[in-house]
Amino acid sequence: MSDQAPAATGAPAATPATRARYRRILRFAGWNLTVTWWYELFLPRIGLASVAARTRSRRMRRFAQRFHALAVDLGGLMIKVGQFMSSRLDVLPPEITSELEGLQDEVPAVPFPAIRALAEAELGMPLDRAFASVDEVPVAAASLGQAHRGRLLPELAADIGLDAVVLKVQRPGIDAIVDVDLAALRRVGRWLSHVRLVSDRVDAPALVEEFARTSLEEIDYLHEAANSERFAEEFDGDARVAVPAVVWERTTTRVLTLQDVTAIKITDADGLRAAGIDPAEVAPVFAEVMFDQLFTNGFFHADPHPGNIFVTPLPEAAGERPWRLTFVDFGMMGEVPPGTRSGLRKLLIAAASRDGKGLVDAIRDVGVLLPTADTAELERAMTHLFARFGGMGFAELREVDPREFREFAVEFGDVVRSLPFQLPENFLLIIRAMSLTSGVCSALDPSFNLWDSVEPYAAQLLRDERGNLGQDIAKQALDNLTIAWRLPKRLDDLVTRIDDGSIAVNAPRLEQRVGRLERAARRLVAGVVFGGVVIAGAIIHTTDQVLGAVFLAASVVPLAFTVFTGRRGG
Repeated sequence: MSDQAPAATGAPAATPATRARYRRILRFAGWNLTVTWWYELFLPRIGLASVAARTRSRRMRRFAQRFHALAVDLGGLMIKVGQFMSSRLDVLPPEITSELEGLQDEVPAVPFPAIRALAEAELGMPLDRAFASVDEVPVAAASLGQAHRGRLLPELAADIGLDAVVLKVQRPGIDAIVDVDLAALRRVGRWLSHVRLVSDRVDAPALVEEFARTSLEEIDYLHEAANSERFAEEFDGDARVAVPAVVWERTTTRVLTLQDVTAIKITDADGLRAAGIDPAEVAPVFAEVMFDQLFTNGFFHADPHPGNIFVTPLPEAAGERPWRLTFVDFGMMGEVPPGTRSGLRKLLIAAASRDGKGLVDAIRDVGVLLPTADTAELERAMTHLFARFGGMGFAELREVDPREFREFAVEFGDVVRSLPFQLPENFLLIIRAMSLTSGVCSALDPSFNLWDSVEPYAAQLLRDERGNLGQDIAKQALDNLTIAWRLPKRLDDLVTRIDDGSIAVNAPRLEQRVGRLERAARRLVAGVVFGGVVIAGAIIHTTDQVLGAVFLAASVVPLAFTVFTGRRGG
């Protein structure tokens, strides 16, 4: 795609409106990047860092206000970008996040006649022949589409066993808008790739492409319907989670019909209490369900903002917990590859156990830290961080003297900034999901301590990992025993072939050297087997004392062989 083209390959031809949209986005990005460069890079270099610090809060607030106005005016992916920034409470200052959080609910609705025309064109029939009724007032309006309540025709309702539905319809012309926005974002990504401060830490064009992929998937409602069913399968039989059924007979690429599962919005504390549900009891269950998605299933809801999760009250007889979490809107989903998932599990375990070195190792395993990075100082920083702030909840952290945070930032800020960080593929969605999870839990319970949910979950992961490690080491020990058993025979075969003349050599002391090689090989393999069996026994002994004792006792054999063969050395 050329810089001049405001639309992706294969998109409709550019119009004056799309060109104006494209240029407006680039002007906004270019101006704010220039301002940031001036204050955050240039002024500190000439000794005016205090000027940048003194004006930072005001500049951030002004940027957020201007972006807010731009996003509401333009809609499309600009709303998505703003919603993402509003969720990054861990990275962006409150001047930005608080100003943009309203974007979740400020998207203007499309007039119903336009929605009706698009739905009828997609379904190939008038709405009154496809549905018994459709409410003209939308129940929700989002950046890419909007939802209307409706009822199925009696015959179809009887066939599939449900009546009340939600009809989700794309915004007319959203395809062209998405193409223009992605073209502009790709160009901004290329600009950022030439800024060393950014390019050393993140592949901006790759992040834009990841954002593009998820955005294009979001406007394919057949893809969303398939995601919904896959998510339901992942939690099949789990009493904590519910998912709306898909009405495939009324679903196309641009129209999605789902079972109406509207209930209490997860952050509606008053509504929860009125239903007899304690919001503080919802927070840890929600965190646990999100942990399962990220660290166990590997298929996760990447947009768990409050509008996409309901708390559904159940009859008292339904079980121990008279409510469940109902997830909707599966357009933005993420997958965690097995290698990344393993690294995330290690990261969670290290964080729960306050292990600074383990945390840095896990960060490297996940791929966030390049293998060439010197991490000694980072390990020291993480150890210091855990020692002072580890285990504190958000409410406790708010009570800490800000000077302590500033002192930590001064001491270790340069260390973190100098390291070659990168964001692996799909990691943007993982960060988004965890950030939104943290925000929802804190809204449910201001005193919510994420560690209270992390620690028991990490303890279970640690037990699982220990069991897997024991199995792996036991298998490795058996493999080493097999090698030890076969190696002497292979060396004997080699000597026999030399004696028989099958291998012609001319070295008078070869037999003596082969004998030494054979003894050295026996000692080496026996030593490896001894180490493997001892470690396997020690790990297995924590969960199976009998089998562990057998392994520890068996280790005496290779140990004795190593010692006595060594004494006979020739």
